[in-house]
Amino acid sequence: MELYQLQYFVAVAQEGSFTRAARRCLVSQPTLSQQIQKLERELGQPLFQRLGRRVELTEAGRVLYEKAQNILQLAQQAQHEVEEISGQGMGRVIVGAIPTVAPYLLPDLVQQFQTQFPQAELAIDEDLTDHLIAKCVQGELDLAIMALPIEHDQLTVESLWSEPLLLAVSRQHPLAKKSKITMRDLSKEPFILLDEMHCLGQQIVEFCNRQAYTPLVCCHSAQLLTVQEMVALGHGVSLVPEMAAAANTDDRVVYRRLAGNTPRRTLAVVWHKHRFLSGAARAWLELLRRHRQKRRNNRSAKASKASSPF
Repeated sequence: MELYQLQYFVAVAQEGSFTRAARRCLVSQPTLSQQIQKLERELGQPLFQRLGRRVELTEAGRVLYEKAQNILQLAQQAQHEVEEISGQGMGRVIVGAIPTVAPYLLPDLVQQFQTQFPQAELAIDEDLTDHLIAKCVQGELDLAIMALPIEHDQLTVESLWSEPLLLAVSRQHPLAKKSKITMRDLSKEPFILLDEMHCLGQQIVEFCNRQAYTPLVCCHSAQLLTVQEMVALGHGVSLVPEMAAAANTDDRVVYRRLAGNTPRRTLAVVWHKHRFLSGAARAWLELLRRHRQKRRNNRSAKASKASSPF
């Protein structure tokens, strides 16, 4: 039983297809199929049920799948630790982030990281929450940045910071000139909502429901930029994260904090509890922690200035 055979086996199990698994492993499909067959002969058990173009794990395959994941992760961890000891730079770090965070947070952090650690190798993976969680569990990511709640017994979850969700309205909208805006003011407004495949879309709906408010959704979008453009054109209102509002330079959109129970989201960084973190991964984690402290200091400074009588 060879490691590459286990890699092929895990890829087929996860992709549910020999064709997609071969593409993922950068080998031809006949080569991959031959190695899977060789593994099955060695174990004396079929590992997959071939159902036309689709394949499913047999009972023996399910047993091997769990063990194979652990074996591959341990092998990767051993390689990383040996590379660290042998002094081959800081190693590699793969950082995941959800789409409603990546374009607003990562560019500055990536620049800081590459300036401070030019010898490190960095890769970014922007994906949905469920996919990032799966990749962390499977050992494909070192770290991932996403929004709480996150519940998985194999992951370490460290909170970073909380940010408000701001009401986005067209500058020409009557609400843009209102001194105080509540959820009741939105009851008859057409709402442009981020698709619920994004955790943010789910969180917005949940917040509205807790306020006994059902948004009159006129449009769903998979991109925050599209949401903001629709708002700018006067097609409706929306709720967007503070970091997205701060990055938007379009003066056709006005962002306002809702009065009362302001909707918020909390971001966190996660990683596998048993994954070895390379020097590059640890440096990235420290960069996030420094950024968290910087935000706290800025918030405290603003609060002190606001309360000062002078």
